[in-house]
Amino acid sequence: MVKSRVRSRVVFVDLLDLSEGGCKLRGKPGFAEIGDRVTMKVGGVNAPLGSVAWVEGPVAGVAFEGAMHPAVIDFLCQQERLNDIITRRRAV
Repeated sequence: MVKSRVRSRVVFVDLLDLSEGGCKLRGKPGFAEIGDRVTMKVGGVNAPLGSVAWVEGPVAGVAFEGAMHPAVIDFLCQQERLNDIITRRRAV
């Protein structure tokens, strides 16, 4: 789950996919429309400013205006893997 801003309002969405050029988000139906500006923070890192390129129900594709550096994506993926390990250990 990440905190983002769409249409200048705060929304909490699930980050489904992330690449250098954009991401896929899932929120409540109607949380975004094509052309909406999106800002978000992922794992404490500000993602590039983006705009909604497509919407299918509760899922939206965001195209970044700049590129997210590959090293930042690697860092976020590693951080997510560590969070998964910690969560699994707590469940045991």
